[in-house]
Amino acid sequence: MKELEAIRQQLARLDDPTVGLTALHGDITQSRLKVLEQLQAGVTGLREENREVRRRQDRMISDLNETRGELRQLLDLIDALRPFVPPEGTETSGEGTPTHPEKTTQRPELEHGYGSSASADGHPPASTDTDSQGGTMENTGHRPQPETGEDQDLALKSAIEAAYQGTGTSAATPQTSAGAEDPQVAHGVLLLKAAGVASAELIAHRDTWEWLAALAVDHSHFRTPPAVEDFKEGRVRTVLSGRSLIALLIELWNTRSTATPLQGDWALAMASYNRITAELTDVAGQGETIRIVLDDGLPHEVGD
Repeated sequence: MKELEAIRQQLARLDDPTVGLTALHGDITQSRLKVLEQLQAGVTGLREENREVRRRQDRMISDLNETRGELRQLLDLIDALRPFVPPEGTETSGEGTPTHPEKTTQRPELEHGYGSSASADGHPPASTDTDSQGGTMENTGHRPQPETGEDQDLALKSAIEAAYQGTGTSAATPQTSAGAEDPQVAHGVLLLKAAGVASAELIAHRDTWEWLAALAVDHSHFRTPPAVEDFKEGRVRTVLSGRSLIALLIELWNTRSTATPLQGDWALAMASYNRITAELTDVAGQGETIRIVLDDGLPHEVGD
């Protein structure tokens, strides 16, 4: 009986919350809560760091876009002021007689196209008795005046409208030296076609779409699409308006011109611009949705 009583007392100790299985369960529960708290604190810290990194990336992208915009404005200003730069040549004295400085520079014939008769060594030819003041003034009056920036813009607009309407090229159409169509005219026609598009479906990898969106987000005509649908194997599908497509084409055109060759931005801009150009070229005007697929491994007609 004494032994049984001792065993009963030992078994009764198992019901004590400070010892036995109950105490072990409590210790495990407390340890689990502490581990969860530590994990939650670590995850929260990582999320904050990730948000800060994204904010810094956004600021860097914004600063780069502002810098690129300022450089673009400077280039436009230089192009606008270039026609007003006086050509290099001989100076004229007060009596109208041309005087030749001791150090003369050769006129760039390719730029001015005035038929300068300067010799190959850069010295002007000696004047003869027939080179009078009246003859000099007459020749000066017949020289073609350089076109101003407004005239060039007007000629470019007329050429783009003529090419878009299919009326052919006129005398004022800017052309390259080889007689081919000016790339600016082709780009302008592409923008006019994009303006007539209601919506265009875009399928690309998520990384490519994020690059395109970051490129065009600062443009005044770009609007972020309301939905970006996850497609299989990392692809996404979204719909752009014609206005957003215009902004994307303009930024791709600028990036293609300013990016360093054989670099990532240049390759992405070239491929995306050419793919959009190929789709807009065959627009039939029958209300069909334009489908732009930036994936050479995916067929053109993509099903659900």
